[in-house]
Amino acid sequence: MACQQFDLVADHLQIPEIERARLKYPKRSLTVALPILRDDGALEVFSGYRVQHHLTLGPTKGGLRYHPDVTLGEVAALAMWMSWKCALTGLPYGGAKGGIACDPRAMSCVELERLTRRYTQEMIPFIGPQVDIMAPDVGTNEQTMAWMMDSYSVHMGYTVPSIVTGKPVGLGGSLGRREATGRGVSYLINRAMDTIAMPSAQATAVVQGFGNVGSVAAYSLEKYGVKVIAISDVNGGVFNQKGLDLRRLDEHVERTRTVVGFSEAEPISNEQLLITPCDILIPAALERQITEANAGRIQCRILAEAANGPTTPEADVILEQRPDIFVIPDILCNAGGVVVSYFEWVQDLQSFFWTETEVTDKLFRILEGAFIQTLSLSRKQKTSMRLAALSLGVKRVQEAKRLRGLFP
Repeated sequence: MACQQFDLVADHLQIPEIERARLKYPKRSLTVALPILRDDGALEVFSGYRVQHHLTLGPTKGGLRYHPDVTLGEVAALAMWMSWKCALTGLPYGGAKGGIACDPRAMSCVELERLTRRYTQEMIPFIGPQVDIMAPDVGTNEQTMAWMMDSYSVHMGYTVPSIVTGKPVGLGGSLGRREATGRGVSYLINRAMDTIAMPSAQATAVVQGFGNVGSVAAYSLEKYGVKVIAISDVNGGVFNQKGLDLRRLDEHVERTRTVVGFSEAEPISNEQLLITPCDILIPAALERQITEANAGRIQCRILAEAANGPTTPEADVILEQRPDIFVIPDILCNAGGVVVSYFEWVQDLQSFFWTETEVTDKLFRILEGAFIQTLSLSRKQKTSMRLAALSLGVKRVQEAKRLRGLFP
């Protein structure tokens, strides 16, 4: 998917063939074996990955995910998207991504700590505050980042908060970092509603994924007056045409660890959820959810891609024939997380911290600039929002590589 998208953009920008491979291929791709002792005394070896896509504009930046389906190919694609996302929002980073093929829900806290520390140790020659900075992703959280920071700091002999972002505030994390992606999603949806003249007071939203991003986006939209009518997680979904009580749903999730079985709503499958009639559809789960099979049946006016790569290239072709749907592409829609990760990194380097209001204000300014540039280019060239966003990101990396030249 990532390579298909890049090829389309490269053709659109008429990038010379001689420059394409250098823009496409990752700078570094690492695979490491991670042996750890399980709690029952058994020794198990996990596979860990890290891909650094390019280092032209500064250190690489990207999340670390723990998921059974993690592969090197998936990590490489996510690193490439991260490159275009950082360039689109004007951050001095290249893209990176990491992952460990494991099921964190089937592991104890002690096992996860052993795995995280082992992975960090294996990565030490290739990471650093000016080389590669990790952050949480699917299956990882603030605690994961705290273990990584401690492992790296012990190795260096002094505390290095700027080695990771998304860590606890007490260890140098930024206020507003955990909520940043979801807040960014809702801010951009609000801007899209302004663009197509949709009043928020009557709008309805459907959210696929009730993790960190999906839940914060749902709460933030509720503040704008939007009614959230359906939400799902990995186990299934719930639907209430009159609107879900998010606080009651949160309490239910706290007790049961799933949205399934919420008494104030009807059950709904993930497949059905994506084609539920609504004004705003937010895929905030994993990749490849909107496909050739369901793209023609989606019934929304704004498609806000809070997940990475939720729409396949085949589905994109269908969506381009549907001017009734305003797409906020993933590299713009979910950029709030990396923008505030950048703020956290800057604060750690300076040892000078900002208030949550300052963080959120700066976040919205950057997202506003990226949204306006993408919308303007899309209208000027009569292209999709995705092609416009990717064009801006790829062109900036291409120009930076040209200016730096090729080291012999």
